[in-house]
Amino acid sequence: MRVIQFREALREAMSEEMRRDKNVFLMGEEVAEYNGAYKVSQGMLDEFGPERVYDTPIAELGFSGLGVGAAMNGLRPIIEFMTFNFSLVAIDQIINSAAKMYAMSGGAYNVPIVFRGATGNAGQLGATHSSNFENWFANTPGLKVVVPSNPFDAKGLLKASIRDNDPVIFMESELMYGDKGEVPEGEYLLPIGVAEIKRKGKDVTIISFGKMMKVALEAAEELAKDGIEAEVIDLRTVRPIDYATCLESVKKTNRCVVVEEANPIAAISSELTYNIQRNAFDYLDSPVIRVNSMDVPLSYAPTYIEAVIPNVKRTIDAVKQVMYKK
Repeated sequence: MRVIQFREALREAMSEEMRRDKNVFLMGEEVAEYNGAYKVSQGMLDEFGPERVYDTPIAELGFSGLGVGAAMNGLRPIIEFMTFNFSLVAIDQIINSAAKMYAMSGGAYNVPIVFRGATGNAGQLGATHSSNFENWFANTPGLKVVVPSNPFDAKGLLKASIRDNDPVIFMESELMYGDKGEVPEGEYLLPIGVAEIKRKGKDVTIISFGKMMKVALEAAEELAKDGIEAEVIDLRTVRPIDYATCLESVKKTNRCVVVEEANPIAAISSELTYNIQRNAFDYLDSPVIRVNSMDVPLSYAPTYIEAVIPNVKRTIDAVKQVMYKK
């Protein structure tokens, strides 16, 4: 099977859907003339022209509102944020318009729109460019929230998101755009709301998503050297969450660690921990442990970043704590 970059998988997904459906278009800052801030949309302006690949002003509230209106009138916009930190400027359109329109109109208006872009820490970019908002959007009824961890999942999930009749938040990582992975030539879609077991194991369940899957899988490799076989689950979407897959795994392993880049309060890991301890309590041999970023803004200094965000050592320590707790 061919190997392509994460950014190429996203580009293929958008291009294939734009060829398939004339109502799909891309709008955002630098997506056209500059070929995308991260070169995700490279070549798309040449193929589809300026009527379907739009460069916008630095005005997220404005072009997000245009996208919502277009979706209500039968089009399928893809709105790219250079970073989801900038989506806060547009959050009224996302939360109060896109997410609520179907319910408020009594089902008269679907809003088939995808808001996509980079999320979380991307190196030395400072506090205002390094936040994780997956849990913010996942807290909103009417939205679906997708966070892929590899090129194969990214393509299949983005195609499914574009075809979905509800608004989808599609969150990528700037640090993963150059990642390579196997992606088949033919068309495929992956269902939203279905997790995947990326590594089988019997001793402990590690649940994660997005770029933290790298941490989870590397930790599992190291743990195996000590005779601990971790089962690693990639949520892939955080609204809806595939609780069933997580619970089935925990009932087998009797232990669980959740790894998430976001700050700990009201996080996806908080919801998972509550759900697992409520619905699999009798199967647990120790409490679920969460590995999150520390509860501080992320600064510019690389040593500070390394100390704050989840890493392999902290994940291994958490696993050993749930393994040996009496």
